[in-house]
Order: sequence, then structure tokens, then C-alpha cells
Amino acid sequence: MNEIILFLMTYLFVFFIYQIFIIRKAKRKNSKKRPMEVNYLINKYHVDIKRINYKKLLLIISLVSSLDISILVTIILIFDSYFIKIVIALLLVIPIIVISYHFIGSYYKKKGMVIDV
Repeated sequence: MNEIILFLMTYLFVFFIYQIFIIRKAKRKNSKKRPMEVNYLINKYHVDIKRINYKKLLLIISLVSSLDISILVTIILIFDSYFIKIVIALLLVIPIIVISYHFIGSYYKKKGMVIDV
């Protein structure tokens, strides 16, 4: 039960921090700088930024990134040794992020919101 509470608290905390510091800055009309996650989706999955709802994409990215961090924190806190925590974090951080953004890229490919290359 404690792990579920920790997961939910971590998720909400990271989501609100992400919304305040990353997404709010990216939603500005005059902002030319896109978040790194958006650039990754454009370069890897050829997401057409002109055909999608940019604010919805930012919301999806913040939800998924918060979920990634929450899963990672929950898994790490299962172990007692700091060395094992660091090793697990280093081994899991990249695969979790790549898999979650693969799902986002696949979603937009399925919806036809990609540039034909």
C-alpha cells in the first residue's frame, strides 16, 4: 500500500513540476524553443508538428514523462543498497524513456500525423 501511495505522490509532484517549468514555457506563443521530447518525436518518428494539437502533445508528454519518473522511483525504492539503486536506475532510465516515447510516436503514426519520409 505504501508503494502505491508513493507512486501516486511522485506522479502528481513530478507532473506539476513538469507543467510549471517545462510545459508552461513551451506553450507561449512567441516561444521558438521546443522541449527536447518534442524534438525527439519529430526526429525519430517524423511527427508533423503542424498537423497536431501542440498543447495536447505537450500534455501527453508531461503525463508520460511523469509516469516514467514515477515508475523509476518506485522501482528504485524497493531496494535497500544505494549501489543497487544507482545501478538499477542507470540500467532502466533509458529503456523506460525509449519505450514510452515509442508508444507516443506509434500513436501519432497510427493517427496519420506524421510526415511521409
